[in-house]
Amino acid sequence: MADVFRLPFHSLRFSASLLTSFASSSKSLQPGLPPNNCLDKRVFPVSYYSLSRLAFSPRSHFLSNFKVQAAVTATEQPKWWEKNAPNMIDIHSTQEFLTALSEAGDRLVIVEFYGTWCASCRALFPKLCRTAEEHPEILFLKVNFDENKPMCKSMNVKVLPYFHFYRGADGQLESFSCSLAKFQKIKDAIETHNTARCSIGPPKGVGDLELEP
Repeated sequence: MADVFRLPFHSLRFSASLLTSFASSSKSLQPGLPPNNCLDKRVFPVSYYSLSRLAFSPRSHFLSNFKVQAAVTATEQPKWWEKNAPNMIDIHSTQEFLTALSEAGDRLVIVEFYGTWCASCRALFPKLCRTAEEHPEILFLKVNFDENKPMCKSMNVKVLPYFHFYRGADGQLESFSCSLAKFQKIKDAIETHNTARCSIGPPKGVGDLELEP
């Protein structure tokens, strides 16, 4: 009876020299075996060709596929200013701003003026989103400074991030700049202005804001 060789799989190195040596030693143990290019698949289930291909196939194809998949995944991720809470609306024009205020009725409206390049805006935004989720009765409007420069200048927005508070016929209630370190200012303003009330009339207090032609 032929001797049985048991080798752990991880100790094998799929190289041409190892396969040639293994085939030669097997042939010497069993003289009746055919040459290694005609080995019986019942004795060697994995062919010499497949092992050689596994050992010497280049990694460039795998790496290129990985890079493509990583790039696609990166492009699918929303930018930080696009991760809105359900009660947040992006404002792209003066008309949209006035319409949103009018349709808000008696709801408290918080307007955030921000810049996509503003580090303070980015640091504050996740906490602002959590606050919006905690207060679904409040409407949050987001105004991109770079997209609405004439409107922002007419509303005296000179620093970012900047906030306006509006409510129905009472119009503009408060305005101030705020950073993450001073976020308590926003919470205090919400507590002050988000009270039960009824008011009648169009929103006021938007300064000298005029519709864009």
